[in-house]
Amino acid sequence: MRNVIHRGLPALALAALAGALTAVPAMAQVQFRQQISNDPARCRGNGPAIRVNISDIESAQGTIRVQLYRGIESDWLETGRWIYRMEAPARAGSMNFCMPVPQPGTYGVAVRHDVNGNGSTDIRTDGGAMSNNPSLNIFNLGKPSYTKTRFDVGSEVVTINIRMRYF
Repeated sequence: MRNVIHRGLPALALAALAGALTAVPAMAQVQFRQQISNDPARCRGNGPAIRVNISDIESAQGTIRVQLYRGIESDWLETGRWIYRMEAPARAGSMNFCMPVPQPGTYGVAVRHDVNGNGSTDIRTDGGAMSNNPSLNIFNLGKPSYTKTRFDVGSEVVTINIRMRYF
């Protein structure tokens, strides 16, 4: 009898582990750092997706980068913790992006205008913006709290309007 119980323990432990893994919220299993292209058709149907309208782009030089983050403190603007990234040549004035989301949840969007296209943030020339248009100043160095930038996305397409800012 002891051998039967002893042999059954690994199977029981595996079953318990499998149950624990499936109990983890799906947002915790999200894949990070996925480069995707802008596909406006995704925002013409059902979501979940975010229509990102960006205004006040100062020039057509360089690249506009749009990044999607989970709307939680541990991920917001942290290196490598973005879910999706889109890049496109900048156009002066306004641009529109359709950002899919992995599933309904709370998210934040960050936008950067890399004017010279060098891949680095140049405070004097590059622009930045975030969902909910929080104020940016020297004290928060362009990183406002996740509580000021997060918003909910259900199974629909949500539209957000973001104004670019330059220092």
